[in-house]
Amino acid sequence: MNKTSKGRISKGLTRRTVLSGAAAVGLAGVARAQAPAEVKVGLIVPLSGIYTRPGQVMKMGAEMGIEHINAQGGIKALGGAKLKLVVIDCGDTTEKAKNAAQRMVAQEPDLVAATGSYLSSFTLAVTEVTERAELPVLTLSYSDLLTDRGFKYIFQTAATASRQSELGLPTLMKLAENASGKKPKTVAMLMDNTATSVATAKALKEKLLAQEGLQLVVEEVWTPPLSDATPLIQKVRSAKPDLLLFMPNAVSDAKLGLEKISEFGLGQGKIPTVSFSITIAEPDMLQSVSPETVQGIMTIVANWGSKGHEALIAELKAKYKEPWMTQNVISTYGDMWLMKEALEKAGKADRNSVAQAFRIMDAGPSKYYPGGQLKFDEKGRRLGAGVVIVQWQSGVPVTVYPPELAQAQPFWPKNIKRREIFQGGELS
Repeated sequence: MNKTSKGRISKGLTRRTVLSGAAAVGLAGVARAQAPAEVKVGLIVPLSGIYTRPGQVMKMGAEMGIEHINAQGGIKALGGAKLKLVVIDCGDTTEKAKNAAQRMVAQEPDLVAATGSYLSSFTLAVTEVTERAELPVLTLSYSDLLTDRGFKYIFQTAATASRQSELGLPTLMKLAENASGKKPKTVAMLMDNTATSVATAKALKEKLLAQEGLQLVVEEVWTPPLSDATPLIQKVRSAKPDLLLFMPNAVSDAKLGLEKISEFGLGQGKIPTVSFSITIAEPDMLQSVSPETVQGIMTIVANWGSKGHEALIAELKAKYKEPWMTQNVISTYGDMWLMKEALEKAGKADRNSVAQAFRIMDAGPSKYYPGGQLKFDEKGRRLGAGVVIVQWQSGVPVTVYPPELAQAQPFWPKNIKRREIFQGGELS
């Protein structure tokens, strides 16, 4: 081979090598371009009106989740893309919630998933819109109707209202019997007319009260906001039930009811009070209701800051000055991690791919929701979702059930004597 031929071959090889290298660099550039720098996820919650407080703490949970995910490398399947939170105020009526959802899907077409909307009534309205837009939505709302409509883009992380009743009421009745030697026989039920309360009451009246041998002697329903609790509590005082089920979903309603219960001499265990609402254990309750007024009150909820969440609870206190971690914080925090899991499985920032990832997800035991798996059934309900029973003890609502999550032992509220009333942080 002559020198000229060698030169041509050498130049040809060099040219091919350069072209090949350039092509590789070009493909890498395309790959980088295809991996988004950030992925938008939505939070649609009430940030105005009487339900502002729950929306605010849900925002705290979402912010903490996104901060932790991004600090740990973002979405690895998307080249380390960071999550970006888009917050939408759904207001304090179903009409406002529906309008907010319409704005969300119109103005944020690149959202891949969302979570919200606190009140089941709002979530029902919001998901009518998001279903048509094929936007997957996670929700901590309780109503059975949410996942009984045949929708394909809603995923309920909380146990439904009827399931919470089925799991919680028998446990409460056993606790009452063990503590007092007898089971309650009569019950009064005071509730607002929101979707969650309606669903809970339906399950109780159709099956569970009779199953537990409870006779319903008072049933009163109001439309939030409650203007005067006097007529409600007067009926309870006249009926003298063994147990009061009190189900408000606005903090202002809960305060009015408990203040009137105390004023009528029915508090401090004279009539044990139980709720199916996180509202009654919100920090805002102590702004106008004394610790002794709520002492012993229990509520059955879908989630709460519990054993195993100590580091998160400490961070929430330090960062947001929140005294404890409600369902709204821990569930919304968990939702961010569920979105990350779905994006990793989907491998692309596409809402239909994310929805499909939720449908086929099987990510093992849940860490940020009680009971069950990070897996959804054909309706979109999380498999094995459990409940938490929270009780006011010494000015703090603590998890007392299930045992593996409990921060304290439960007690059945009795007619507390003067010397037992909460004073200065301790029972004396």
